Amino acid sequence: MKHECLPFWASKGWDDRQGGFHEAFDFKGRPDGSALRRTGVQWRQIHVLARASLLGWTDSLRVAFQGLEHLLSHAWSPDGRSGFVASLQPDGSIAEARRDPSDHAYALLALAWLARASGDAQVRALLDVVLAFLREELTDDRGFLRESPPAALPRRQSPHMHMFEAMLALAEAVGHPDALAEAARYRRLLERTFLDRKTRLLLEFFDDDWKPIEEGGASIVAPGHMAEWVGLLRRHDQMLNEPATPLGTHFLGAALRAAEPVHGFLIDEIDTLSQPRKLSRLLSSQTALIRAWLAQAGTGADRADQSAERLIEHVMATYLAGPFAGGWFDRFDAQGAVIGTQVPAATLNALFSVAVEAERVLG
Repeated sequence: MKHECLPFWASKGWDDRQGGFHEAFDFKGRPDGSALRRTGVQWRQIHVLARASLLGWTDSLRVAFQGLEHLLSHAWSPDGRSGFVASLQPDGSIAEARRDPSDHAYALLALAWLARASGDAQVRALLDVVLAFLREELTDDRGFLRESPPAALPRRQSPHMHMFEAMLALAEAVGHPDALAEAARYRRLLERTFLDRKTRLLLEFFDDDWKPIEEGGASIVAPGHMAEWVGLLRRHDQMLNEPATPLGTHFLGAALRAAEPVHGFLIDEIDTLSQPRKLSRLLSSQTALIRAWLAQAGTGADRADQSAERLIEHVMATYLAGPFAGGWFDRFDAQGAVIGTQVPAATLNALFSVAVEAERVLG
């Protein structure tokens, strides 16, 4: 992370010609100049560069601010409506005008750490503007996040997970007075709505009344998201000085039942009948599993640190074995063959976050 990833993405990751961060690179390290620039990816790059600068891992605050200025110039209200559009053309024009709740959760995450790293009062003020937009335009009367104004289907649990993470960042990075109460509210939604009543598995997709959507008599479950919730719940428990919730241990065990036997990598999708739906294996699911094991290690769970170290070794030997220094293979199929021909910028955030936790827990 320190000597390969950050130097690459802080320099070559930025588009000097048109502005904004590149969406992806090919396996020779060349940017895809035609790819749409997703707003959520732009925010995740800003988060990484800001927090890495705060940690002293890189000196990239200038590039982080360039990313912020590009988003404010092109993605915030370019059509006269509030909020950030979902994606831009490489030249900065609108590609998709939809306002996605996950994008705004990533905005809060990035702004929190950029405000902390820079001490810039304007960044801190912008954070509250985005938070107000989320509350007023992207939150319904029951407290759930809307998919976009106007409403769209299916409704997803994942934006709420990203907002929960954003609230923890607001509390940790800038001590936002509303953050922990908001985090608790999203946690209640998890416990009351997003868990399957029979299996206690985490459900992904819902109708407009928040009833689970079924396909073939079962609902989709993403093991990587269950693993991601483990680390987030543990962080929340620690902030509240509360004992570790049993739900975190349950989610870790449920995710591990969807691990392939050779390396212990999580597959992409199962369902509530414990049937595999997608046998491919995304890198971000493995980083989420590492963070889950690191979170368990923080509770004193027996050999959790060893499980984290072993999985890190497997990820280093596979996903991070190429295709160039600072890049990665993002997904493998069931037979272990690489899927795709690009290195997506979006995954840097997942890798960086797990590196931060690994250094904190393992040293």
